[in-house]
Amino acid sequence: MSAHRGDDGLRRVLIVAYEDAQILDIACPSGALDIANRYGAEPPYSVELGTLGRRAARSSAGILVGAGQSLEAVTGRLDTLLVVGGIGCEDAAADERLLGQVRRLATHSRRVASVCTGAYVLAAAGLLDHRRVTTHWGWGDRLAERHPAVAVDAGPLYIRDGDVYTSAGVTSALDLTLALIEDDHGPTLARAVARELVTHLHRPADQAQISVFLAAPPPEDRLVRDLTGHIAGHLGEDLSPAALAARAGVSSRHLTRLFNAHLGTTPARAVRVARTEAAAHLVRSSALSLAAIARRCGFGSPETLRQAFLDHYGVTGDSIRRMPDMPAARATREQKTSGP
Repeated sequence: MSAHRGDDGLRRVLIVAYEDAQILDIACPSGALDIANRYGAEPPYSVELGTLGRRAARSSAGILVGAGQSLEAVTGRLDTLLVVGGIGCEDAAADERLLGQVRRLATHSRRVASVCTGAYVLAAAGLLDHRRVTTHWGWGDRLAERHPAVAVDAGPLYIRDGDVYTSAGVTSALDLTLALIEDDHGPTLARAVARELVTHLHRPADQAQISVFLAAPPPEDRLVRDLTGHIAGHLGEDLSPAALAARAGVSSRHLTRLFNAHLGTTPARAVRVARTEAAAHLVRSSALSLAAIARRCGFGSPETLRQAFLDHYGVTGDSIRRMPDMPAARATREQKTSGP
């Protein structure tokens, strides 16, 4: 898809901010696009921050962010219109002046995007009707209730529906921006930017916002906390329930009770999900063969890994590598009822 360039030949990106915006929602996209320029993005990005009346916006962290553009004064074609989120999103979504400018600017933009609860503003502007979108997991139900014409899925990190991109909370802004860079310039530049940012991996779009180890955190149980850390760092080793129980010094039956109580799943299923998610990362971010990935992540064979992908995502690893976006993980209920 061709870029919408400004008169200076740059790929124009306008970030829309407001009072009590989340500063990371501004910093992640602008920082990543700046690095993309330094690594040779062609055409390069021109990043502008705009507010109503060009007023400085105080972020929710208390840091005053100066705007370079008055939204009312922005004219011409935009490549990307990106609305940030933050605790001020509801006031922003109720501001008819802001909504009017967002609607106007969207008609002159190749694509429209939101970070986190910036989806509230896009939804209030009528730009998300009849689209599948995401937002921060803690705000999804409220967004769906207020805008029944919007198909809210608060599970994935980010979603593309046509020329509209929405992303989950805060740091998923980085995942979204890397995806935009990859769409514009290919995976080589996106991975170079990710390396410069010292982010471990470019996470797939529909990876769950909350992993199995974060969905039910065990702050009061040191044993479960230690074992989940051990699992994440030793995926290629023996992580059978018996081995984990021996490491913890408890019986396999007691270990299962602990995992069910603190993670809502069994040790075997927790290990399988951790291995599958790590393997999906490697499929999307590396040129390793499925056989090499299977070995690294503790699967006995490429066929076992393919079956894990089918159980977890509903597609094979080869399909994941070819698809522009990751398929969504199957519902939690299905994961819990699948075999270990």
